[in-house]
Amino acid sequence: MNSIINRGDWKIVNSEKVYENPWIALKHHEVITPGGSKGIYGEVCFQNLAIGIIALDEEGNTWRVGQYRFPTQQFSWEIPEGGGPLGVDPLESAKRELREEVGYVANSWEPLLEMQLSNSVTNEKALVFVARDLEFVGTEHEDTENLSIEKLPFVELYDQVMRGEITDSISVAAVLKLAIQLRITCER
Repeated sequence: MNSIINRGDWKIVNSEKVYENPWIALKHHEVITPGGSKGIYGEVCFQNLAIGIIALDEEGNTWRVGQYRFPTQQFSWEIPEGGGPLGVDPLESAKRELREEVGYVANSWEPLLEMQLSNSVTNEKALVFVARDLEFVGTEHEDTENLSIEKLPFVELYDQVMRGEITDSISVAAVLKLAIQLRITCER
């Protein structure tokens, strides 16, 4: 890149893609900071949207999915989540993830949450949906997934978030927002 590009208060003097795979690209930028000094900035560019789903049945139950997460080297309980290709309707990605991970299709969908997951170093964006009017059709796990699936009352999932037993950021934010919408509090 030969010309200076403005990005808000920052100026990019030179930019180089140093790594790329189907999920992320890593860029190294030589910059002029908002204060006017020369510097560098590393940026992780995600190739997919992060998609999350809270599925609710008629009795107020939901599902959590457990799996070992390679980067954190820990087992993690989460709401059903996955990647949604850029340029594909996020709702279609949510429908695919719900079926793949917990084996359900839903006749009612509503957007719940949109968030930036780590906006100081990544452009990753998450979208979460609430799925209702469910029908079981069977799971279709990917070969990269070794999942534990558990059905539980949404109130219990909320309690697990409040006790710090669920730490995945998408799950925590989505459960807390839905709990507020449903008026579930620790004082119930």
